[in-house]
Amino acid sequence: MMPNVLSSVITGAGSGIGRAVAVELAERGHRLTLAGRRAEALEETAGLCSGDRPVTVPTDVRDPQAVDALFQQAVDAFGRVDLLFNNAGLSGRMGPPDELEPEDWSAVIDTNLTGSFLCARAAFRAMRAQTPQGGRIINNGSIAAHVPRPGSIAYAASKHAVTGLTRSLALDGRPFDIACGQIDIGNAETAIAEAMAKGVPQPDGSVKPEPTMDVAEAARAVAHMASLPLDANVLFMTVMATTMPYVGRG
Repeated sequence: MMPNVLSSVITGAGSGIGRAVAVELAERGHRLTLAGRRAEALEETAGLCSGDRPVTVPTDVRDPQAVDALFQQAVDAFGRVDLLFNNAGLSGRMGPPDELEPEDWSAVIDTNLTGSFLCARAAFRAMRAQTPQGGRIINNGSIAAHVPRPGSIAYAASKHAVTGLTRSLALDGRPFDIACGQIDIGNAETAIAEAMAKGVPQPDGSVKPEPTMDVAEAARAVAHMASLPLDANVLFMTVMATTMPYVGRG
């Protein structure tokens, strides 16, 4: 059984989708712990949130000790962790595989996959130990979890791996009332997606602008997933700009 007021941790909360989700969940009464690498950006997000001011915790999700400290602060502040939006991510350097250095690969995998695992691990530990037991983990996947863009081997591989992480967490969480789902978002209007309007590489070698959608729609989709009782789960959701080149890509 989920409490009436949810204690929620959002990673990558300093901008973009993470910020939009923080604002949306705050409006719905969640008590928030916001994580990200930039303290100033986290404070800006906190200032946009209605209700009780969120707790902000500058965190590098690649650092196991920092991640464990993040979740301990959430428990100290609110007594429990009911939701993790596992959102921190890095697109990384783009280019043909033979032009990427091992450190380019590692930067993306360490953040998108290992960071997601570390946060899920800490959330799982808290959710398993608390009373009432349980909670929900929502992983931010990507359209790239299904099909890659040209020159995005590290990002695409990391997001495909997040899908495996989601499935394993959903299975391993069953005995402890821990649900896990994944949202795959396509072309939400964020600073990262500004390039979409100017033109991005297509599989045929051309460069074309792509449609985008309001990032608030992605936030509302996450909020819907978070609103379900623990005996119901959106295992996978795709929300995207309607006419973006996903179906038919490649």
